[in-house]
Amino acid sequence: MPAQAAADYPLKPVRIIVGFPAGSGTDMLARFIGGKLTERVKQQIVVDNRPGANGIVATELTAKAAPDGYTLQFMSVSHTMNAAVYDKLPFDPLKSFTPVMLLGAGPLVLVANPAFQPRSARELIELARARPDTVSYAVSGTGGVNHFAGALFSRLAGVQLVNVPYKGGPQALTDLIGGQVQIMFGTAAITLNQIRAGRLKPLGVSSAKRTPLLPEVPTIAESGAPGYEMIIWWGVLAPAATSAAVVSTLNREIGAILEQPEAAQRLAAEGAAPTPASSAEFAKRIAGELDKWRRVARDAGIRAE
Repeated sequence: MPAQAAADYPLKPVRIIVGFPAGSGTDMLARFIGGKLTERVKQQIVVDNRPGANGIVATELTAKAAPDGYTLQFMSVSHTMNAAVYDKLPFDPLKSFTPVMLLGAGPLVLVANPAFQPRSARELIELARARPDTVSYAVSGTGGVNHFAGALFSRLAGVQLVNVPYKGGPQALTDLIGGQVQIMFGTAAITLNQIRAGRLKPLGVSSAKRTPLLPEVPTIAESGAPGYEMIIWWGVLAPAATSAAVVSTLNREIGAILEQPEAAQRLAAEGAAPTPASSAEFAKRIAGELDKWRRVARDAGIRAE
């Protein structure tokens, strides 16, 4: 992009590709950010839903788009997990993109059916060590966030769990409430209401520090799995070779949005909080998590079906 065009960016509508269906948590966050960005830059930000293959369809479109700042991707932590479970991807998870900004992050909650005996992650670990392969956890998709959460838990706690795969989160949650499986690593967005209603009980949270959402619930790391941390996050990517001037403009404008109380409220609905970061900081996070989840996938034998 010529220097003058970059300085005037954006001069036309900008497309944000989302790899998940309309109405999903990722989609709703993208539409919130897109709406606020439209107000700030005076150009329409158009959300383009391209679900498929856990976000890979959308990511490939972004990788092949012109690096002019007019095609972006609203993505999640699953980007780094896809690279760990697929032998070949139609893009390089690092080299094909320019990270724009990390937006928000939050923990998962380890929840159990109320009839399950353990009352904490520590008691769960004790039971699982005493009786290997008897505790089942719901997985909403092979190679997905809660699958990796369980695999990392097994590795760091030194336990053997039985993963029960489902085709999606809603059925997994239904079976957990119904007692067909015992535990699940779920987002705060889908577990908090069930906890408040007494249909699930929290055993631990996946963040390194306790969360204000459930301040009385210990972290998994402090409950017998030292070093455990599993964070869900969202961010914006651009195609590789997108100019630094465009990235700087986007980072500045999105950062201003994240400072608004309304942004904190919207992220809180997903059990998360604003975590604005520079392009370089975001790139470092992506690289670190690629390494982390590749190790977990290798050790646990997680491969795409």
